[in-house]
Amino acid sequence: MKSSTKNLCVLAMGIALYVVLSLCIQVPVFENYYLCLGYVVMAVYCYSFGPLKGTLVGFLGVILYCLITNGLRGMPGWSAGNIVIGIIVGSTCKLTEKIGNILLRHIVIAFSIVISTAIAMLGVKSVIECFLYSQPFILRTANNIYAFVADVFVLIFSLPICHKTHQLLKKHFPEIS
Repeated sequence: MKSSTKNLCVLAMGIALYVVLSLCIQVPVFENYYLCLGYVVMAVYCYSFGPLKGTLVGFLGVILYCLITNGLRGMPGWSAGNIVIGIIVGSTCKLTEKIGNILLRHIVIAFSIVISTAIAMLGVKSVIECFLYSQPFILRTANNIYAFVADVFVLIFSLPICHKTHQLLKKHFPEIS
């Protein structure tokens, strides 16, 4: 199989997994808000494949999820936010690959998760929703604190899964990792 076909299949599988985990496993945490376990898949792709595939999985995964569940409601803010998270976290994962101490590497990645999610959810998503819903920025930002906290939680606690998955991919599928 051609390398480009393998890459496309790996990417499509990540997008599908993002949607399935987001739809099938919904853990309620706040009023009307669930932990989005699709972020585990996005984190694994950022960790194992870098910023491009991680960003595409998060961006296209959330678009498909939104179209399946509630149409366009929420999609512009979430998808733009996932671009920010994917680029920053994926780049940090790539830049820290050579760090031998896994705990130190995960601390650096966790810091990038907090920063990127704050920019994405409290900044980008809030600005987009200001224009979409004609609400003040401070109101949208306050509303998006739930998303920020829940998404940071899922992304940080997925780091051990990312590490183990990355090791398995390198061992069993070295041509795609």
